[in-house]
Amino acid sequence: MMLVTGANGSLGSATLAALRARGVAATGGSRTPGEGMRRLDFDDHSSLDLAGVSTLVLISAGYAEDDRVVGRHAAVLDAAVRDGVGHVVYTSLTTAGDHLGFALAHRATERLVRASGLPWTILRNGLYAELFGGLLMWADDGVESAFGDGALAAVAREDLAEAAAIVAADPAGHRGRVHDLVGTPITAGQVAGRLGVPHRTIGLGEYRRRLLDETPGLLPFQPPMLASIATGIRHGFLDGTTPDLTDLLGRPARDPLTTAVAAASSARPEARR
Repeated sequence: MMLVTGANGSLGSATLAALRARGVAATGGSRTPGEGMRRLDFDDHSSLDLAGVSTLVLISAGYAEDDRVVGRHAAVLDAAVRDGVGHVVYTSLTTAGDHLGFALAHRATERLVRASGLPWTILRNGLYAELFGGLLMWADDGVESAFGDGALAAVAREDLAEAAAIVAADPAGHRGRVHDLVGTPITAGQVAGRLGVPHRTIGLGEYRRRLLDETPGLLPFQPPMLASIATGIRHGFLDGTTPDLTDLLGRPARDPLTTAVAAASSARPEARR
């Protein structure tokens, strides 16, 4: 049996759906499981029952500080070893993202995966096109960002889910491999052009101020994380691409610009009324 963690999250649910669309028998794990899912709460080690799981798709539990994220992943991997899981597929972060504020938890987890003794595959996922579009800030006459003219090799989340399903459906064919799943570079100016509005660049200091002073609900680790994405894009560290994604999919990737435009459009103030 195949199991996908974080099955109520965006990537986990899409991966589970992609597996089922391929006719693969798979279930999900979540701290709030739906019908037919297993309860898997990474913070409750007594819930980590992976008995009978042949392939585990470990969706990163990245919504926390690094020590908590790595601790969660370590607990799941310990359970996988204990319960005899046959293969682990881990959704990590693109190689180009080594400098990002949330990279350490991913690289530390990759070390744990390799050290577990289990057969493994690591999917180094690029940043979502949905995220890129959603981070553009609407102003009265257009959109603003701290991205400048920098580009992001963005990926539609649905493509990453399909890639994970393809690997998980044939894990032996990807044993010991690291796939760098990035897309076609896009810029904030291109998104704005598709929206028919101007794009204005703001400084990184102003962006951080807005995150700290004008964005309610952010957790303490999130402003530096988001600022690191902005400076990485702005200074050209996240625009490189590889053929790994299209090779896995066996087709062209979805247009990340279209996906980013849709995300930005849905965040437009009048679209949320």
